[in-house]
Amino acid sequence: MQRLYDFLRRHPMWVDGSWAVVLLGISVVGGASGGFGPPAVAVPLALLLCLVVALRRRMPEKMLLLATAVGVAQLITDVEMGPHDFAMLVIVYTVAAEGARWASRFALAAGLCAAPVAHLRWPSDQMGVAGSIAATVFMTVPFALAWVLGDSIRTRRAYFAQLEERAARLEREREAQSKVAVAAERARIARELHDVVAHNVSVMVVQADGAAYVLDAAPDQAKKALETISSTGRQALAEMRRLLGVLRTGEHEEAGEYVPQPDVEQIEDLVEQCRGHGLPVDFKVEGTPRPLPSGVELTAYRIVQEALTNTRKHGGPNAGASVRLVYFDDGLGLLVEDDGKGAPHELYEEGGFDGQGHGLIGMRERVGMVGGTLDAGPRPGGGFRISALLPLKPAN
Repeated sequence: MQRLYDFLRRHPMWVDGSWAVVLLGISVVGGASGGFGPPAVAVPLALLLCLVVALRRRMPEKMLLLATAVGVAQLITDVEMGPHDFAMLVIVYTVAAEGARWASRFALAAGLCAAPVAHLRWPSDQMGVAGSIAATVFMTVPFALAWVLGDSIRTRRAYFAQLEERAARLEREREAQSKVAVAAERARIARELHDVVAHNVSVMVVQADGAAYVLDAAPDQAKKALETISSTGRQALAEMRRLLGVLRTGEHEEAGEYVPQPDVEQIEDLVEQCRGHGLPVDFKVEGTPRPLPSGVELTAYRIVQEALTNTRKHGGPNAGASVRLVYFDDGLGLLVEDDGKGAPHELYEEGGFDGQGHGLIGMRERVGMVGGTLDAGPRPGGGFRISALLPLKPAN
């Protein structure tokens, strides 16, 4: 039984065709006996109305026009109403549920007019005025109910279609947001990798050059430089492992590992590291240190790291630097200056320190993400100057 039900749901035309055959059989039996009018006229009209039932889903508008034409023909040829006229109710319902809007309105108007016109065409001498009105209303109600039922089904289908479309749109928006988040995370990792590589590899290159220079004259200094290269390389490797681990889903959760990102407190360690590498750095903190949002913490650290890396790369062997942190009531001020030769002016114009525009552009992106401002450029007396103001908000 379930298979038959599923088959009929998948093939509604078979259901309509079956009902059309049943309706045709009843109409032919009544029409052949002359109960509805001349059989030569009543039977063909009944056949056409049964065709309306069979094809109502495939072409509802055309079947509505055909049913209207058959109704007019009944009035002209004096064929009275019979079982085949049930097709009129069926097509009104179908057009209201599935047809075009104009067809739905036309079906409602035609259905409401059918009963009064039929009563005028075949008046009853046994009914008074009140009886005629009651009969007309009684015959009109089925058409109105058929149209209301069909229109409510149309509204219900449209509502569910709107829900499905909204769900699909929300899914597309979620996918788009996920892609944006992935792109932003990749850009963040790229900036982090650039900062790590630019800082640590720069130290390694400087120390390697120094070791090669003093290898024969001062083996102890060369050994110390090689140890610095080794420790810096390990630090860079650990940083890159931390960043690349983000790309492996669930790595931290499965391994139970979490490596915190650099923050403002680690700037002093960064300064000490630079001093150990031979770069004199003066470090000062003004104001009362307070908790900062993690984005501000990381931005401040990376700005200082990039600025000191630039000093080592472009400042020359005798360059010195100063780092100043100022805690204002509503912001954190950063000032990094050096007295070296400074980066070539064309690199400053291109927006970065590495010749590709990544250093300063990365700084501006970081500062912009936390709503701050950045100013960078050559100092009037020589060297380079970077200042930033990062908005302060209490960390949760």
